[in-house]
Amino acid sequence: MGLLNKIFGGGEIENQSGTFWKEIKDETDLNKAVAESFEKKVAIFKHSTRCFISKTVLKNFEQEVRESEKEVSYYFLDLIAHRDISNRIAAELDVTHQSPQLIVLEQGKAVKDASHQSISVSLL
Repeated sequence: MGLLNKIFGGGEIENQSGTFWKEIKDETDLNKAVAESFEKKVAIFKHSTRCFISKTVLKNFEQEVRESEKEVSYYFLDLIAHRDISNRIAAELDVTHQSPQLIVLEQGKAVKDASHQSISVSLL
């Protein structure tokens, strides 16, 4: 891993103790997340792999999730690699794009969203 990746993070999901993330890489994955929100709450974390703040918020959120017992499906979007999907989320769910951003879905609709230090498991 290069120095810049150590500082700013690479393109992969970093999670030391197993993963709870379901990745959104295309429209099909996004449709699955929206469909799943009719069964249980879904959280979409939009992450910029080029941003130190986003990486820090992601690590803090992952720690909160590990300590939580909430029944939620967690989806992860690398918005640098999948900008088109990020734009689709903003348009279809009527949520202003931000990064990092957590969007909570219920019944196919965005019911809450937060960015930066406002991102917390308490939103779920």
